[in-house]
Amino acid sequence: MKLHEAIGKRILDYCNERDITPNKLCTMSGVIQSTVNSIFSGRSQNPKLRTIYDLCVGLGISLEEFFACDYFKDLED
Repeated sequence: MKLHEAIGKRILDYCNERDITPNKLCTMSGVIQSTVNSIFSGRSQNPKLRTIYDLCVGLGISLEEFFACDYFKDLED
């Protein structure tokens, strides 16, 4: 799995766990919808750490918690 795919999948996991839409997460975090859509579609191959941080704030989690997932082990280049 590539890094941007792992990030997108992790965001969707949290949305599903919390029963919120990605759009609702954007509202909660202040990240614009097109940015999150770019992550999901793969147009954003290298999402900014600040964007991920803002999404984490919206979710009420730390960056450490976000990245504490097997998705981020053995990533492809």
